[in-house]
Amino acid sequence: MDNDVLLKIEGLKASVEDKEILKGVDLTVRKGEVHVVMGPNGAGKSTLSSVLAGKPQYTVTGGKVTFMGRDLLGMSPEERSWAGIFLSFQYPVEIPGVTITNFMKTAVNSRRKALGEEPLTAAAFLKMMKEKMALVQMRPEFAKREVNVGFSGGEKKRNEIFQMAMLDPVLSILDETDSGLDVDALRIVAEGVNKLRTPEKSTIVITHYQRLLDYITPDIVHVLKDGRIVRTAGKELVARIEENGYDSIN
Repeated sequence: MDNDVLLKIEGLKASVEDKEILKGVDLTVRKGEVHVVMGPNGAGKSTLSSVLAGKPQYTVTGGKVTFMGRDLLGMSPEERSWAGIFLSFQYPVEIPGVTITNFMKTAVNSRRKALGEEPLTAAAFLKMMKEKMALVQMRPEFAKREVNVGFSGGEKKRNEIFQMAMLDPVLSILDETDSGLDVDALRIVAEGVNKLRTPEKSTIVITHYQRLLDYITPDIVHVLKDGRIVRTAGKELVARIEENGYDSIN
């Protein structure tokens, strides 16, 4: 297998409540690449991200997925996270009674334990947390707040990118992170994603709109329609979609 390949999806089919959503998706992500998956409502974009993250309500009916040479579909959601996959939710959930600090400390040290590493000391954790909060322009007092409770849409999405920065994943999947964001929040989220980009790590950005791509430059753009990727090209494909819509892509 090509050592540069992080994720390889071959003929992936998946359904929810006996309705087939993904009908044979093929996609290869290499180290350092930013991929964008675009498509109309109901095309299967969020289903693709959910299947990759291991959400139990989705049933894989065909195909295979390998992540860093491992059978991704045979791994639990926790194992996928520990292996270095991160999913930013379209609608981040609230967790009353749990502060951001405690939530992130548990998440970070759980992954470190799974990797055979010692847990961070309190001082080391707080230092890292302060650095990553600054990265996404999150105010320090947010550390004491309950996860997403009372947050605006922009604050929830910024918190997702903060979590991504803390967990330092190999593959980040951003499921419509731009949904509901104003221009300033969009820019801050995109800047956080760009700052976390390295030659060894990759990102899949799932979006409806071109506006996020004014800030995040993709290497490869895919159009997903009716459960299949029907076109793969460079960033120029985004302009064509913006001008002529998805009906122009076959």
